[in-house]
Amino acid sequence: MINKAYIKGISYYLPERVLTNEELIKEFPEWSVEKVADKVGVYSRHIAAENETAGDMAEKAAMALFAEYSIKSSDIDFVLFCTQSPDYFLPPTACVLQNRLNIPTSAGAFDYNLGCSGCIYGMAIAKGLVSAGIAKNVLLLTAETYNKYLHPDDKSNRSIFGDGAAACLISTDGFAEIGEFVLGTDGSGAEYLIVKTGASRHKAFSGGQDIDSEGHTHRDDYLYMNGSAIFNFTLDAVPAMMKQLLIKNQLEKNNIDYYVFHQANKFMLTTIRKVCGISKDKFYIDLENVGNTVSSTVLIGLKECVDKGIIQSGMRIMICGFGVGLSWGGTVLSI
Repeated sequence: MINKAYIKGISYYLPERVLTNEELIKEFPEWSVEKVADKVGVYSRHIAAENETAGDMAEKAAMALFAEYSIKSSDIDFVLFCTQSPDYFLPPTACVLQNRLNIPTSAGAFDYNLGCSGCIYGMAIAKGLVSAGIAKNVLLLTAETYNKYLHPDDKSNRSIFGDGAAACLISTDGFAEIGEFVLGTDGSGAEYLIVKTGASRHKAFSGGQDIDSEGHTHRDDYLYMNGSAIFNFTLDAVPAMMKQLLIKNQLEKNNIDYYVFHQANKFMLTTIRKVCGISKDKFYIDLENVGNTVSSTVLIGLKECVDKGIIQSGMRIMICGFGVGLSWGGTVLSI
């Protein structure tokens, strides 16, 4: 028997420290508050404290989920943790979180390293575990502290990225049935979004840097993003993924009531919406006070839409993530 999988609850956590555009332009006086807001759609973003890790934030998101939905930690039988900023190389942060959250030792737990499509991949894994009867209550956690990877002079990425975490319970029942998935990978674009040093390939920091074709500084020891390459990849991948999702879920475009995509930046989202012919009232864009929280943007967006009544019973919601890897993924939720 194949079990259906549902989202039962979503919560999130944002760090206390808030970096506003007013503060940011003090460091980059050639910019204005309006220019930052117009370019990326962000007015402020949350920054993890110096001693605050992705694991710390994921724990707080999980505790918020448990409290909000009256979930017992003893009922969790699997933990998935998506992060590219783990607390340790080893052990997996998911294992540490199992202990800190008082989840039974009979639960499975592992980390997986993925970014902007990570929430979608986690849902796919969780659905597989539930459908196969391996688990009944999968705790999906996403958390990033990208700001710890950003050079102080990297004004573009510092204006875009915010730190944060989200928690989602995927179970045999809930408010949103998870549909069929489309997933994809193109590792030929790995260097378009990368932190080159610090891991096994180049363990020692090099101090190396050069100027890319757009005139941006590429620093080996910090996060580098080739904005135009990522933008072009997205415009190729997302419209094709949307068509495939409709086919796999046996739906027509007019059957989709709302779209919650990875909140990359305002310009990219607006371009995707126009290219795909989606009306403004069906398309979620809200980075103003959060920024791009990488793997947590879709869950934060879904939570906001549910709480504000934008998403209601009887609706079908298309969710998609895309970015570092290069990687992409999507599914359809039936509320």
